[in-house]
Amino acid sequence: MLAPNLNTAAATPDAENIAHRRTLWRWHFYAGLFVMPLLIVLAITGTIYCFQPQIEPLLYRDRMIVADAHGPQLSRDVLLARAVASEPRGAVPTLAQIEADRTRSAEFVFRLPSGESESVYVNPYDGAVLGTLSVEHRVMKQVRNLHRGLMLGKTGELVMELAGCWTLVMIGTGIALWWPSRANGAKGANGGVWLPRLSLQGRAWWRDLHAVGGVWLAIGALFFVLSGLPWSGSWGKEFKALATSASLGYPQGAWGEAHVHSTAPSASASASNEEHAMHGMHMKMDDLPLHQTPWAVGATDVPDSAQASAHTSAQAARVSIDDVAALAAKNGVTEDYGIALPTKPTGVYTVSYFPADPRAERTLHIDQYSGRVLSDIGYPSYGRVAQWISYGTSLHMGRYFGLANQIVCSAISLGLAALAVTGFIMWMKRRPSRELGAPARPVRRAPMRAWRGGLTVLGMIFPLMGATMLAVWCVDRLVFGGRRALA
Repeated sequence: MLAPNLNTAAATPDAENIAHRRTLWRWHFYAGLFVMPLLIVLAITGTIYCFQPQIEPLLYRDRMIVADAHGPQLSRDVLLARAVASEPRGAVPTLAQIEADRTRSAEFVFRLPSGESESVYVNPYDGAVLGTLSVEHRVMKQVRNLHRGLMLGKTGELVMELAGCWTLVMIGTGIALWWPSRANGAKGANGGVWLPRLSLQGRAWWRDLHAVGGVWLAIGALFFVLSGLPWSGSWGKEFKALATSASLGYPQGAWGEAHVHSTAPSASASASNEEHAMHGMHMKMDDLPLHQTPWAVGATDVPDSAQASAHTSAQAARVSIDDVAALAAKNGVTEDYGIALPTKPTGVYTVSYFPADPRAERTLHIDQYSGRVLSDIGYPSYGRVAQWISYGTSLHMGRYFGLANQIVCSAISLGLAALAVTGFIMWMKRRPSRELGAPARPVRRAPMRAWRGGLTVLGMIFPLMGATMLAVWCVDRLVFGGRRALA
């Protein structure tokens, strides 16, 4: 019997380590290849949108900014009447934006006969109409559409959602690839662990810059992904509905009344109830023409009931917008919020307050005839998950601690864009001509049970991502599986 080859036995752990590292590198490569261009779009648009409060008044100063006359302002109903008079026949007012700043004009949103929406700006001191802006085509709306869905509708939203999910793979594999370098890096002054080794040259210099920068930005990138996915078009919508139904988002029992709706005086109760039974579909809070809606209430129904009789509704007096604003102030909502206006006899006024501090978030539904507060939803009413997401959203958008929050978010976003650029440069430096340049598959298959288990769990939580991971694995095996590393 031959004696065992000690060199081979000793080499086995090294071979497994190499196989392990190459497998991680391969998945990091595929994740980066898909995410790189989208990460740059997300970073740039996110940075721009983060500074929306400063940018929009500069872009549209002639419509949004007025001189403070230091005198009384006209009532909001008079201002709305001036806006209505300036709009084409058939335009329906749907939103009044309430601003506390006396140098801001009054904004009213109209739904036009064409189906699009338009903001009308009115000087609150003399009632002069200052101009209009398309809600759908204003610059910041386009930036937001790029950020959320590449301006490609549902398809773009799915692509961006996938980009967020694959960023999780990229972060995990990137940290794992960086981790073994700590022992080797300790030999140098900077070590290439927490600071890049600037003495290196060529692809090694870019690799150090990419790895060290990625580690510093990993927590921020992870936070951006986890706080952004609840707002995504597919998974986010389903997650919101699930959280709402399980009382982890907005608890269903917080409404307080069985059928919350505006009731016109003298309306026939029996006729109203009969028609209400036939009316099964309700508008969601996310469907209202509000500029911003708290995540926790987005999937909840807007209170509604059956149509009241035309004779009754014609005689009913509607409370004024100023009265609604006074009710909002009485309930603690005093500045920078939207009032969705009722567009039918049984509609309600909906006050939506989406401040920088999520603990102050508020949603009020107010009877349009009596002015009675039908429902008051605040942060304490949210489920635990919704409370966490509210904080995450405020931080994600750069709102929670003011300008410093905006600067931190911008630094993380632009840092991630720089990582995408360095990753691209590294790829171009090592990629053979007319080849994809994917890292070669190792000869032996590394066990990596924890990683495979983690990817499986990730695919179960995000089914769309799970399907694409399976597709990538199949393509990798069938198309790019021929070349293996000599390890």
